[in-house]
Amino acid sequence: MNDQTLQQMKQLRLYGMHRAFTTTLEANHLAYTNDELVAYLLQSEWDDKHNRKIERLTKAAKFRYKASVEEISFESSRMIDKNLLIRFTSCEFIKNKENILITGSTGVGKSFIASAIGYQACSLGYKVKYYNINKLFAKLKLAKADGSYMKEIDRIEKQDLLILDDFGLQELDTNKRQAFMEIIEDRHGKRATIIASQLPIMGWHQIIGEQTIADAILDRLVHAAHRVELKGESMRKKRKNNDKFYIFISTKLLFLEPVLLCSI
Repeated sequence: MNDQTLQQMKQLRLYGMHRAFTTTLEANHLAYTNDELVAYLLQSEWDDKHNRKIERLTKAAKFRYKASVEEISFESSRMIDKNLLIRFTSCEFIKNKENILITGSTGVGKSFIASAIGYQACSLGYKVKYYNINKLFAKLKLAKADGSYMKEIDRIEKQDLLILDDFGLQELDTNKRQAFMEIIEDRHGKRATIIASQLPIMGWHQIIGEQTIADAILDRLVHAAHRVELKGESMRKKRKNNDKFYIFISTKLLFLEPVLLCSI
């Protein structure tokens, strides 16, 4: 009877329940009442489905970094408002259809922070998509050529959270400007967007070009958005220096160890 039950669980794709019931049968010293066993099996199945959903959402997002808020450095030189960043992890800004604009010089951790917020959103069941914005424009250009442009735009619109990284590295031409306008217009007041850029927000107008369209985009994008302005030294440079220091210390230890052994 148990073998048949386990087989039926597999056929119904109740994998979490299958594992839990298998564990229960193997640990036959565990005693469950009927109510407890049913609750245990259902909870196991729910947990399994929830974890697989998070894994699926995270994989679909295609983040640049595997990041978490716990890994973010809040040292004073970076001037990060820790309370604000922690509030982002509740993802209320997604429920409220608000934007987050992250600016700072190269290497200060913009992409990492954006990815960390994105990972947190996935863990709460939100659909997230991460793009390097120039690669996105290239993808949309190809989509226009093969007739799938509107399908791509619709897919972007349906994301609960859209992360656009490295905005402002190149000035927008007519096609990019039009595509950017469509993306922002479709999401305005409906979905949340995070944009990370090396340029301060005051320089975005020039990058977008064509005053009327730039005004329209920035009015929808910047108005009532949360702003995170990162300062301090490049985290990549700091990490590289720390690696060099570690190598130096390790070398010194290797040199001193024989001396210590001799003295013993």
